[in-house]
Amino acid sequence: MGQGMARPRVLDIDRAMETATNFFWKNGYERTSVSDLTQAMGITPPSFYFAFGSKDGLFLKVFENYLRTRMGHVEEALKEPTARGVAELMLTRMADLYTGEGHPPGCLAVNCSLAGGSDPGPLREEMMKYRGGRRARLRDRLQAARDEGDLPDDADVDELAGFVMSVGWGMALDAQGGASREQLYRTVARAMKAWPG
Repeated sequence: MGQGMARPRVLDIDRAMETATNFFWKNGYERTSVSDLTQAMGITPPSFYFAFGSKDGLFLKVFENYLRTRMGHVEEALKEPTARGVAELMLTRMADLYTGEGHPPGCLAVNCSLAGGSDPGPLREEMMKYRGGRRARLRDRLQAARDEGDLPDDADVDELAGFVMSVGWGMALDAQGGASREQLYRTVARAMKAWPG
């Protein structure tokens, strides 16, 4: 009896995650539907919910993977020996990420943060928590640089951390709008002219 029946399709989780990452990155969270995802993955909605629990559950897995892999590479810049080196390498790696091949332009986190109403919701809170944590890690690194004499005594490390984050956010939007890697590199060079000597 079972010989004539087609075997159910086995979900390739890695491939499904890659598909979902590209959908969320390109369209943002709100404009990506479960229907889009199930069609692209070639699975039924029940299989989707069994594998991922919900669209939110899938997005959180995608976001965690994005932070660990792609943004982890950006945050390695915190190990640079000088504060200037930290800021410049961090922004350069953002430019590389935002214009890289094999994924949509811009930043998955920025693209998924933009739309939405006034209610932050758990996903938006998670992303705000991440941005706050990244800014704090950068601020702490800049504070250590100031303590070591690598930054002037009057350097405002909160302001500098916010500056780097804002330039990065702006570059993500530029890349999404079609800016090239070379254009973003020029933005990094311009930003570094404002860095304290």
